[in-house]
Amino acid sequence: MIDAGLSRLQTRQRLAAIGEDVDKLDAILVTHEHSDHVAGLLRIAVNKDGKIPVYMSHKTAPMIDWEGREPIVEKFQSGTRLHVGEFEIDSFTIPHDAVDPVGFCLRAQGIQVGIITDLGYVPDSVKMHARGSDLLVFESNHNLEMLKVGPYPWPLKQRIMGRNGHLSNDAAGTFIIEDLDSRVSNLILGHLSEHNNHPELVRQMAEQSLGLRSHSARLTVAEPGKLLDPCFY
Repeated sequence: MIDAGLSRLQTRQRLAAIGEDVDKLDAILVTHEHSDHVAGLLRIAVNKDGKIPVYMSHKTAPMIDWEGREPIVEKFQSGTRLHVGEFEIDSFTIPHDAVDPVGFCLRAQGIQVGIITDLGYVPDSVKMHARGSDLLVFESNHNLEMLKVGPYPWPLKQRIMGRNGHLSNDAAGTFIIEDLDSRVSNLILGHLSEHNNHPELVRQMAEQSLGLRSHSARLTVAEPGKLLDPCFY
């Protein structure tokens, strides 16, 4: 599982919807320490059946409050390759305002899945790691105009718009047009802001961007608070 930002109960319910058991996870990979990515980590990783290994970078690990019940923590240097079960996993640095944020590309049985969210812009290194993905989860966090006129205080707006913040719909569209690998057969756009974006805006942007380059990737917009269609799995 990548990150654990939901409560144990919510995670259990969502995994059950796709036929999985939260207590039988083999490992949890953590991208960074922000609460929406680790709020449920302790109670998921340490359960009545024991401890689930948690993989996180050397710099991220000290940022987690384990409340005296630390699970099995496997620390790695950002940029290194991990082997977890049948998966070969590349970690790579992403530009975000956390201590040591990373993205992941997972490979098994000839399939590559890229997980790239929580970044303020898309550097060449991230574009390189995204190449070769069959399924790509990518950020389309906010509509710039909605953010500018929305309820957030100005310092928070500046943080979101900054180079260590989050990707706008426009930035995601530019990536799709200029850098999305032709191998990507499934594109999932996620990490949408509940206050500064709308799923239909993201869908329209992505469909137009894919159309401009005649890319036939299956498009899915991961709406905040909703499960993907079970048929997706």
